[in-house]
Amino acid sequence: MTNLNKKYQEVALPKLKEEFELSNDLAVPRIEKIVINSSVVEAISNKEVLERVKDQLATITGQRPATRQAKKSISSFKLKEKDPIGAMVTLRGKKAWYFFEKLISIVLPRMRDFRGLTPSSFDEFGNYSLGIDEQILFPEIDYSKIDKIRGLVATIVIRNSNKQKSQRLFELLGIPFKKN
Repeated sequence: MTNLNKKYQEVALPKLKEEFELSNDLAVPRIEKIVINSSVVEAISNKEVLERVKDQLATITGQRPATRQAKKSISSFKLKEKDPIGAMVTLRGKKAWYFFEKLISIVLPRMRDFRGLTPSSFDEFGNYSLGIDEQILFPEIDYSKIDKIRGLVATIVIRNSNKQKSQRLFELLGIPFKKN
């Protein structure tokens, strides 16, 4: 069990139940999964690039990514429907908690000019999306072995939630938000 998961069980769960007057533990907001996605435009012309990105995502997450294909053809981008253009990993359970703890304790502090998460990145269902500009922020990535700096998006899917409940969950877990 990670420190963050332990903190959720011992601190956040009882407080969320009390604050939102929830009688059942299953009604309390909790992290269901984390989806990490990276799109690669260069994959249209060079198939090796997508394999490198998939290898880097596998190194970061500890799980082999799935290839994502284009949904539409766009002639101005020379993109055809079903062309492979991205990679995605879905983490659940222990792997999601380990990744979330690494994201909060290692990756975010390494970001340049990081002042906290923006509260406006919650969607109406309470899920949080976070753009990470450089994959080299992760400690598993060897800077000398990458060909190009690429970004990725991490979406934290929270079950039984809305914006207010999710933000309170993050606050109870000690995740910093920007001050207005």
